[in-house]
Amino acid sequence: MGKKICVITGGGSGMGLSAGKFMPTDHALLITGRTLSKLEKAAEELREGGHEVFVHTCDTSDRASVRELAEYAASLGEITNVINAAGMSPGMKTTQEQLLRINALGTVHINEEFSRRMGKGSVIVDISSNSAYSMPQNPLFTHYFKLAETKPDEFVEKLVGLSSKAKGDYYKNGFAYMLSKMFVVWYAEKCAFEYGPKGIRVVSLSPGLIATGMGELEKDAGGYLIEQAAERRMGEPDELGFAIATVADERNGYLAGVDILCDGGSTHGKKWRKSKRKK
Repeated sequence: MGKKICVITGGGSGMGLSAGKFMPTDHALLITGRTLSKLEKAAEELREGGHEVFVHTCDTSDRASVRELAEYAASLGEITNVINAAGMSPGMKTTQEQLLRINALGTVHINEEFSRRMGKGSVIVDISSNSAYSMPQNPLFTHYFKLAETKPDEFVEKLVGLSSKAKGDYYKNGFAYMLSKMFVVWYAEKCAFEYGPKGIRVVSLSPGLIATGMGELEKDAGGYLIEQAAERRMGEPDELGFAIATVADERNGYLAGVDILCDGGSTHGKKWRKSKRKK
């Protein structure tokens, strides 16, 4: 048996980098993203913490790129952990289609390609967002979600059509983002029960507003989440990193098929703020 390999997409910054810091040092880290210079800088930081680190560029929206990454990871040793933290948010310079291809189809590519190369006792953690809880589940959403594996272009087309009903580019992107993250929660649960018989554990984790570069871009539009949080603050990257690494640890072996809502209470905070005002 070779060395244990933990793969972290979006590992060059933010929550992905923070998660890497908290992974056990007996696991070699393979961090990936689209910008090599950012990855190399992150690798140096992780090495200072005692980790063995490999870097490899990858665009998770491109299945061929993900397949190449998975093959490289398998060549390094035994893939025991995959943390899929790559993603885009509405405040970035992006389109509805890009949000869906990276956040949603990227999750399909990662889960499918890596699960073929992972064995018993391994784990995949897919990062969603508490925006997945912004709207009630709709049977139409699930109907479209089912297209992702077999008809990815139609999947994107249908969800872009839904999100285009919002007014203004930011809100169109916001709706597409919400749908992409609802999909991640749905798909991770689906994968948990498909991969479970092989011994692969799958969990999703939904952060709230976190003080990363991406989180700061959403602070104006999502600032109400701070007021709704139990401590009325944004989360810190290392708080989230620790939570992700804990979920991704193989020793947490009975945690599967669920979404971990790690948002400081902001999703449920509106209800409690209202009840307090009524007293």
